[in-house]
Amino acid sequence: MDSYLKTAMERAMKIQEVILRAMAKKITWWQAAEILGFSDRHLRRIRERYEQFGYESLFDKRRGQPSPKRVPYATVEKVLALYREKYFDLNVRHFHEKLREQHAIKLSYSWVKTVLQGAGLVARQRQRGVHRKRRPRRPLPGMLLHIDGSHHQWFQDERWYDLIVILDDATSEIYYAQLVEDESTLTVMAGLKEVIERKGVFCALYSDRGSHFWLTPKAGGKIDPHRLTQVGRALRELGVQMIPAYSPQARGRSERNFGTWQGRLPQELRLRGIRTLEAANRFLREHYIGEFNARFQVPAAQRGSAFVRRSSRDLDLIFALQFERTVNRDNTVSIQNLSLQIERVRWRATLAGCSVTVHQHLDGTFTITYGPQSLGYYSATGVPLENEKIGARGAVEKTRGGKVQNPTFPPRLEIPQTPRDSHFPTASTAAGY
Repeated sequence: MDSYLKTAMERAMKIQEVILRAMAKKITWWQAAEILGFSDRHLRRIRERYEQFGYESLFDKRRGQPSPKRVPYATVEKVLALYREKYFDLNVRHFHEKLREQHAIKLSYSWVKTVLQGAGLVARQRQRGVHRKRRPRRPLPGMLLHIDGSHHQWFQDERWYDLIVILDDATSEIYYAQLVEDESTLTVMAGLKEVIERKGVFCALYSDRGSHFWLTPKAGGKIDPHRLTQVGRALRELGVQMIPAYSPQARGRSERNFGTWQGRLPQELRLRGIRTLEAANRFLREHYIGEFNARFQVPAAQRGSAFVRRSSRDLDLIFALQFERTVNRDNTVSIQNLSLQIERVRWRATLAGCSVTVHQHLDGTFTITYGPQSLGYYSATGVPLENEKIGARGAVEKTRGGKVQNPTFPPRLEIPQTPRDSHFPTASTAAGY
């Protein structure tokens, strides 16, 4: 027993403890087999040996004995010498065939490969990746849309632009394509807003992990689904699910689509003499998207559509950059070095101290909202664009001396007094009698 290692003794003690608990009927024998990782048949053999020979029978009797499957040392030397001196430029599979056919050495391919790699004669191969299968298309249009941008020299000169494309997973139909200076939050929002206005609200959006789609705490790591970007917030308000892609291979459908764009669009622009961004986008909208869909669009697996119509009345506020601000004492809101003056409202004496939402639209204009109430619409320079008053009562500035008395809600009706005849004589009339 002294020749056994500590790990072997611990293993034997564990087996003995489990067997004794089963013999005492504290656990069943099949539970004991599950604890030890043995089959029922093997546990019966160990139990019989333990009952006959005691604790010593629990040790592995093969310890210290050479393996019956060992390869003789002379054979190992011969294999290594043959590869080093004669077959040095053969791959392992080819060398294994030569050993069997010409040298009558009947060893397995895995053994030969392991020996050659262990001797440093063959480099170890990189571990294979997992087997991947192409994801089937969604059955209905509108169930999943892909959005991506391609940075390329679209005019075949030194200028680089981003092409933003939105396509349907079910049919590969292009819903939106636009050349922009840079892919950003505003350009992505403009594309999504246009698609929803024309087609309706879709179910899910598949995108990369760009900073305008997701917030990634660690570079190259997983996204934070709880901290939303402006795009994520807008799509959540519409009930659209966002799906991040963690590799270019995961976006295979859109990546292959961009390969087609890069192989065709620059040539089409050159043949038509288009050299400006505005002319290229006009060509995309009026001609090329339709031609592209006619050639590469495929039919959906099922009839119907998953798009849901939505009024575009709210999209201007949803697809806008939203910022939370606190109203100043003079009923102004400060944003981007601008001071937006809030007009008078009927339903509140003052908005000072209130938390409002400033919407910066895609064209640079601003809208201020307080819950469902709209407080004003402003130009990109902060000038009010609507002069009509939102409420009849004036907004009151909050003084430093104290709070403004809260008005009643709903406000009391102030009906002015009008002159009317009295049943009693006035003083002057009485004096005349």
